[in-house]
Amino acid sequence: MWWDTLALAIREIRRRVLRSFLTVLGVVIGVAAVIIMVTVGRGATARITADISSLGSNLLVVIAGQHRGPGGSSAAPRAFDLRDVAAIADQVASIRAVAPTASRQATVVYGNQNRATSVVGTTDLYLTTRAWGLGTGRNFAEAELRAGKAVCLLGETVRGTLFGRMDPLGQRIRVGKISCQVIGVLAAKGQSSMGNDQDDTLLMPLRTFHRRIAGNQDVGAVMVSAAAQSDTEKARADIQTLLRERRHIAAGNDDDFTVLDMKEIAATLTGTTRVLTMLLGAVAAVSLLVGGIGIMNIMLVSVTERTREIGTRLAIGALESEVLRQFLVEAVVLSSLGGLVGVAVALAATAAITRTMNIPFLFDPGIIALAFAFSGAIGVIFGYVPARRAARLDPIEALRHE
Repeated sequence: MWWDTLALAIREIRRRVLRSFLTVLGVVIGVAAVIIMVTVGRGATARITADISSLGSNLLVVIAGQHRGPGGSSAAPRAFDLRDVAAIADQVASIRAVAPTASRQATVVYGNQNRATSVVGTTDLYLTTRAWGLGTGRNFAEAELRAGKAVCLLGETVRGTLFGRMDPLGQRIRVGKISCQVIGVLAAKGQSSMGNDQDDTLLMPLRTFHRRIAGNQDVGAVMVSAAAQSDTEKARADIQTLLRERRHIAAGNDDDFTVLDMKEIAATLTGTTRVLTMLLGAVAAVSLLVGGIGIMNIMLVSVTERTREIGTRLAIGALESEVLRQFLVEAVVLSSLGGLVGVAVALAATAAITRTMNIPFLFDPGIIALAFAFSGAIGVIFGYVPARRAARLDPIEALRHE
């Protein structure tokens, strides 16, 4: 009996293909929008998490100054020095590596090629704190760090601009006004979620940077890698306590430095992305309700058009439940077809969007099944009223209908 009812429903839909398509268009759009929003949102969350993780393993970044907002102090923050870095390394437990950094924009030149890039003075532990590997070459030697040798490591973007397909190892380039020997090339990291090219950089020993580029001993930021992920909160608190003592900050006064925990930043960004994804998904789900209203409207029109047919069926012995079932099945088939088309459209659109935005395409069968099931439920909910109206028609009045 159910198969007969389904066959009748499909026959009626095929008789009015264009009207049926326009009827389910709202369901198609609703299902597609929900799946696209949720899938793209999950991909964006995964991308943000991966980008934050790529900044370093259990990374804390200590910078001078603190954001104060409008009306805050405009005075330049007091920079750190190497004694602050040594104190952090010696007195803060549960940390694995500490790397001081100072940076400045400079033009690097090789032959007739040049590029303006970020020149970072640091130590050999910088790669450890940033969880950054070497593509080719080697890291700074201890003797080079102590003596302030003019050696450097190139980011992949800088290497590609200056050398193309050439091997840069052992070549000398000009960084600002100094000549520097290339001893290594950093592994490619790509763009961050903020759009910054992490490979557009050049590293050199901090002492070289201080003497020959900056002309001072300031440390702009300190990269600290906690020994384990669970230790970042404790390490952060210990660093804050130590630096407040060293910088003679009285109790109750604000810090004149900031300790950024990449884990907290990642949690904040991913939490915000999830909330936005849920919000956009909820907005998109409204179109499913619009589609349901469209189905109810067209089913009411169908009941009116087929009043004599309904009267004939009731007159020859059809039960109210059978008529109810027939129109209800038609509504569910309509909405389910819309759900299937919406899923197909969503998968194609999501694949294109994620490729364009360079985020992972995280296929989630659960959200697809949920969206499809919801489309079927829309058919049941909004098809019941027309189906009930058809089942309650008076056979005599229905047969008189013109």
